[in-house]
Amino acid sequence: MSVTSDTGPVTLTPSGTGPVRYDPFEVGAMADPYPVYERLREEAPLYRHAQGDFWVLSRFDDVFRATRDYTNFSSAKGLTFIKDEMKILGLAPTFIMMDPPKHTALRRLISKGFTPDRVSAMEPLIRAFVRERADQVAERCAAGETPNIVSEYTSPLPTFVLAELLGVPPEDRARFDPWSTAITSGSMEEESLGNAVQAVAGLFGYFIQLLERRRVDPGDDMLSALRSAEVDGQRLSNWDLLGFCFVFIAGGNDTTNHMLANALVRLAQHPEQRAYLVAHPERIGPAVDEFLRYDAPVQGLSRTLTAPMELYGQTLPENAKVHLLYASANRDPRQYGERAHELDVTRDVQRHMSFTQGPHFCIGAHIARMMGRIGLEELLRRFPNYQLDLGGAVRTNSAFVRGYEQLPFAAG
Repeated sequence: MSVTSDTGPVTLTPSGTGPVRYDPFEVGAMADPYPVYERLREEAPLYRHAQGDFWVLSRFDDVFRATRDYTNFSSAKGLTFIKDEMKILGLAPTFIMMDPPKHTALRRLISKGFTPDRVSAMEPLIRAFVRERADQVAERCAAGETPNIVSEYTSPLPTFVLAELLGVPPEDRARFDPWSTAITSGSMEEESLGNAVQAVAGLFGYFIQLLERRRVDPGDDMLSALRSAEVDGQRLSNWDLLGFCFVFIAGGNDTTNHMLANALVRLAQHPEQRAYLVAHPERIGPAVDEFLRYDAPVQGLSRTLTAPMELYGQTLPENAKVHLLYASANRDPRQYGERAHELDVTRDVQRHMSFTQGPHFCIGAHIARMMGRIGLEELLRRFPNYQLDLGGAVRTNSAFVRGYEQLPFAAG
């Protein structure tokens, strides 16, 4: 199997003619990147993006092994293929940008405050919030309006949940959506990078102040619990706490929003599967993993090689950036069979790459699944025949996340 290399300006090439070309910043073609991902898996499972100076892995087994092999595929130099990303953003390493054993120690400490019991106890509060948002959507529809289900429903949910967990006052919560969007939508363009830098500064500045307030006035929230968490006599430093807040907001806000919005689009496109979930609401929880598999909210993240490596007959140099295409791995028929390209809400998904794997498996996976389940349960209960104006939909402009900024909604 040969390696495909770009030799000039790059675009996605979904047709079967000519060499496959992959450019994560080509917005138009990224509306449906899956034909290109298929070609990458079949024609160029190791792909060199010469313009961006990084390599790409697209098959499930390759991506799965890389996420677990932290010795060779390091997270310590950032998680994107943007060169010097941490220096550009002004970031010191957070716990997701570390390798074991340091990452393991920090994760154990964070897990002391971020427990499944603490998350599960929030279910009644989350359900009440979601029902309130659904009521507001229904009122707007009844008044003849066409609400944007993203801004009215899918986006407020993770903002509310994460802010509740961290003890963020309600009046401050509107700040988080623009910050997380700017960070996850960053590209190599100067303006986009500048917006991301400002967002990082704003987020860190806010949590520095909040941590100081929690130091003198602790509350019954996760941030206060993390301040006092201790394992083997070790506590989290202020920087560790700031890093966790950054990961929690930037990594958990947009991704959960996109998971829900993508699921609503796919159910609108597959009314027979929507009808099945309406008739069998107990299947919505398991179906969340199928939605995550089918449309990975995070399309891919990168690692850095700690030593030269032989892959597909090619030698990748030390410090090479390797982009792991989670979304492609999630549709690999070698893992999911010949119907991997089809949505099936009854599929038994044993594992997928949307929460990654290995030591960096998403620490918030349990709360993301719960938000997805409750969000879909309540919306399908209230609007079993909802309609979306996909002609008026606006996609998120990002090389790393897949979702929507706008989805015009009708009650049906």
